[in-house]
Formats: sequence, structure tokens, C-alpha cells
Amino acid sequence: MKLNCDMGESYGAWVMGNDEAVMPCIDMASIACGFHASDPVTMQQTVAMARKHGVSIGAHPGYPDLLGFGRRKFDCTTEELRAWLAYQIGALQGICRQQRTYVDYVKPHGALYNTMMRDMDVLRTVMLAVKEAAPGSALVVMAIPSRCVIEGMAEDIGIELMYEAFSDRAYDDAGYLVDRKVEGAVHGSADAIIRQVQQIVENGTVTTLSGKTLAVKADTLCIHGDGPHATAVASALHHWRKKDKL
Repeated sequence: MKLNCDMGESYGAWVMGNDEAVMPCIDMASIACGFHASDPVTMQQTVAMARKHGVSIGAHPGYPDLLGFGRRKFDCTTEELRAWLAYQIGALQGICRQQRTYVDYVKPHGALYNTMMRDMDVLRTVMLAVKEAAPGSALVVMAIPSRCVIEGMAEDIGIELMYEAFSDRAYDDAGYLVDRKVEGAVHGSADAIIRQVQQIVENGTVTTLSGKTLAVKADTLCIHGDGPHATAVASALHHWRKKDKL
């Protein structure tokens, strides 16, 4: 199972995460595109780092919300959302071309990601925008238990999907992420994160915040780069994988 991490989320003099330590341990770098975090120089540096370590590059677009780190939902028109996505993906593609590489996949960030997983109209708009702006790139979506509608929509539009599970976030009983405002929504220790990863990999399940067990079938595991345990968890999973357990 591939490891992905949200990367390049620093902005100017403001540093977020420890990308240099995490990058060698992952397979996929979801790089912020300037709307929820990042800036052109940070994007260039993160792409270069990904190339150095042979890590797949993904666009990580979000709502235009630097103040809220992309975690606030925006009411917008379909036209606006398609334009926002095209703008951000295009910016990262331009930087990738400078360095003779490319955008391999797209993973929406924060509130946009959570909204598209619950609102099929928003998801359709995202799928269409990704197909238009990054033909051939996969769209990363959450590995929820019921995915028939999502798979049918992707087949109809003609876009590849990658299903994602989360190492460091709590799940609700419907298989979605618990809102960050709820206590316990983010796992507070590296040990708790490792336990959830082991359960996903070995059993194909997660235990929800209420204690229910849900099936999770995923292609990739997410580590949040801004989390306090990101470096420790990425390193532990990297070494764990070397022992053929991941």
C-alpha cells in the first residue's frame, strides 16, 4: 500500500511540517498549490525534493482560504470551483514542466475533500475539472464503505480513482472523517496512529470513534504533513514496510 503525505504547505517565512524528513519515507507527495497554503518558491522546492527521492507528485488544491488553511467550506458556483481547480493544478503543472516532471494525481484538500465526499454534485464537478486540467491523472477519494455511486460517476466521466485511508484521523460510523471540532477527531499519539495503520493493513478495517468496526479497502494511506507526529510515523511506516508488512 502506498504512503501519501500532504506536502509543501509552508508559506513565505511560515514553516509547516518537516518535508525534508518525511519525503524519503513516502511514495506520493500531495503538494499544496497556493490557495490553502504554499507559494511558488515552496512549490518549486517541494517538486525538486520529490524528484530527488523518486516520489510521485500530486496536486493538492483547496478552497481559496489561506487564513483558515483550507478547512472552511466555501459556497461557490460550479464555474468558480472548476476555475479554482484548473488554476491550481495548472500552476503546479507549470512548475513540474520546469523540472521535467509531471502531475501524476490530484487530491483535494481539507474542506473541499470532505465536501466532495458527501455532495455528489461537488464530486462530479471535481472529477470533470481534474479530467479537463490534468488528463490521465487519477483523483484520490476517500475509501468509504459504499462506493457504487462514486465508481459509476468516475466510469461515466472517464477518470481513474485512487482510494485513500487515513492513518491519523478518527472515523465516524458512516465511514467518513470525524469533524476536527470534535474531541478525538485527530489521533493524539504516534502509537495510536500506528495501531490504526496496522488494523487497516492487516485486517482491512478501522474502528470508529464510537467503537464500531468498518471495512476499509484502500490503495494508499495518508499521513498529514502538518501533524506533530508526521515525521515519526512516516519513519516508522517506512521501516515497517521494509519488513514486508506494508
